[in-house]
Amino acid sequence: MNATMSRRTALLGGAIVAADLVLRSTPALADTPGESNGGVRIMPLGDSITDGFTPYPGGYRVGLWQRLAAGGYTVDFVGSKSNGPTELGDHDHEGHSGWRIDQLDANINTWLQQSDPRTVLLLIGTNDLNQNYDIAKAPARLSRLIDHIRAAKPRCELFVATIPPQSNATLESRVRAYNAAIPQIVASKGPHAHLVKIYDAMTTADLADGIHPTRAGYGKMAAVWYEALRAVPGSLVPLQSSTARAGHRRLRSRAA
Repeated sequence: MNATMSRRTALLGGAIVAADLVLRSTPALADTPGESNGGVRIMPLGDSITDGFTPYPGGYRVGLWQRLAAGGYTVDFVGSKSNGPTELGDHDHEGHSGWRIDQLDANINTWLQQSDPRTVLLLIGTNDLNQNYDIAKAPARLSRLIDHIRAAKPRCELFVATIPPQSNATLESRVRAYNAAIPQIVASKGPHAHLVKIYDAMTTADLADGIHPTRAGYGKMAAVWYEALRAVPGSLVPLQSSTARAGHRRLRSRAA
């Protein structure tokens, strides 16, 4: 080997070593809070209660993430927003403080195309009631939002929750009337729509300000979401692509 080739070999070897050191010292994307860990894509969708407003940023998402991780599930929370404490392994979500059903509906197609969720956790309606925004039609708006989610992502598993109680008597009466309409709405949306009874798991003692849950209240919500997801095993498994399904069918046909 001549001197020129020896120098080129040394330089190439040094570059490989340097690249290897960079790869070893650079943390994987999955280790970065709020980033994808390669698991099933779950979109927490709603208002400030999904965001985690008062007094615990991250809200129910913290406890849900921890339960999923402890249960051996690999998940990727998705959404255009990101917040929460360090104990939340993935900070992404689609919780918008102060937003009503119609405001989510106006943006849902964009978010669904951007995040492409396998599973959607929908909790919305509190602001419609508290803003006294055409309350009588709130269930119809929820139904329409569900239809738009189902049309955009017909294969996704959609979990629709009843909203938490409120301390104010007038608002609480609105909550009960709204929640009473949700089971029939969800039942009419097909086998990929699932009711989640958040209201039944909570009392006003679980509220920090009469509206938003305490940290313990968010923990109760996390437990309900977790059991709802586990009851629909497909919701925690990434969707098989159409190409993969076609290939599987061909293999089965050949085997037959």
